[in-house]
Amino acid sequence: MLVLLAGALVATVAGVISFWPDGAGLTTATEGAGQVGLTSERFAAQVQSVREGPCSYSTAEHPQNCRTIVFVPSSGPNAHAAVTLPEFNLEQTGYVPDPVPGDRIVVGYEPSTEFYFYADVDRRATLWVLAGVFAVFVLVLGRFRGLRSLISMVLTGLVLVGFVAPSILDGHEPLLVAVVAASVIAFAGFYLTHGPRPETTIALAGTLGALGLTLGISALFFGAARFSGVATEEGAILSFVSGGIDLSSLLLAGAMIGALGALDDVTITQATTVTELRRADPTLRAPQLFTAGLRVGRAHIASTINTLLLAYVGAAMPLLLLFAVSDQSWGMVANSELIAVEIARTLCGSMGLVAAVPLTTALAAALGGEAPSGSKQDSGAARPPAARRRVRIGRRHTGEGRPPASWDDFAPREDLDF
Repeated sequence: MLVLLAGALVATVAGVISFWPDGAGLTTATEGAGQVGLTSERFAAQVQSVREGPCSYSTAEHPQNCRTIVFVPSSGPNAHAAVTLPEFNLEQTGYVPDPVPGDRIVVGYEPSTEFYFYADVDRRATLWVLAGVFAVFVLVLGRFRGLRSLISMVLTGLVLVGFVAPSILDGHEPLLVAVVAASVIAFAGFYLTHGPRPETTIALAGTLGALGLTLGISALFFGAARFSGVATEEGAILSFVSGGIDLSSLLLAGAMIGALGALDDVTITQATTVTELRRADPTLRAPQLFTAGLRVGRAHIASTINTLLLAYVGAAMPLLLLFAVSDQSWGMVANSELIAVEIARTLCGSMGLVAAVPLTTALAAALGGEAPSGSKQDSGAARPPAARRRVRIGRRHTGEGRPPASWDDFAPREDLDF
């Protein structure tokens, strides 16, 4: 197993070197987005006043009410000077900004026309506070391991933003880039979060194996479904600014990255479960460990699959409501690419999760087996059950902790049943 993981690590490093972005694709895409009016400068600003009244183009025959917003940008060509946004017609349907004096907003600016427009609410301060509260929660409950998980999360974000996106824009195959990125995240994230333990290595092997199976299943059914990748607004825009990207492959790449997050949870749980079962009873043989671990895995999988479904549906609630009022059959709704892609992602990812349970459990059980002859566990295994219970109870009362996991716990045995 270590030889296979070493080979996967070498292939991952080679993939990172081969697909490392040079930034040319990102520059070209940015220029293309600017030519079609998709990019503009953004400045933070503070609302100075908001007033409502007749529009400048209102007449006695056709009265119209408008909202006028005056703001002061903190940077840009009119920094610290009052600027008035174009009028917002209150008689028309659609979203109309409703700030109050003192609110922080984001305004867009077109240099060619010296035109300002309302872009969004400035919610960055709220997000920083939320991130701080989240970090405190993780550190208080997870302590040092919580800190490592936060670092792992930041590393994952850096890989996605600093490697995946620029590399795909450079013209590299999205699916291959996603596979390399998923491997980088798996290797770095597992050992950084859980430490260099035997359970971590087994969970990593199970994750990579299940990820490969997910890739095969997803490639088969995504190809059969003939997804174009332009059903969403983002996909259609991307086809204009960077025409060299295979959007159908990009969908499959997203499915691979999405499946990795759930696999981490399942595989590390199964490897740890088998380890704890063996520590509780060192006399358990590999088939018994596999059966007991699989019972735990079935319960975990049942809840995880439902979690995936709820996560995808929750992210698409507005879309779900629009289809609900479209007066179409559920079969036709499911056939639309927007919905069909989410269905395919959920089902293919769930099959990978299901496969990860027996795969990781079998690896942990086969590498566990019985305690090696003459090991410390043998001394406990030779005692009757009541004596072993007294030893464990005595350890709890005396404060003696469990011994850390070692590769001896997972040593292969020639006398195993399988």
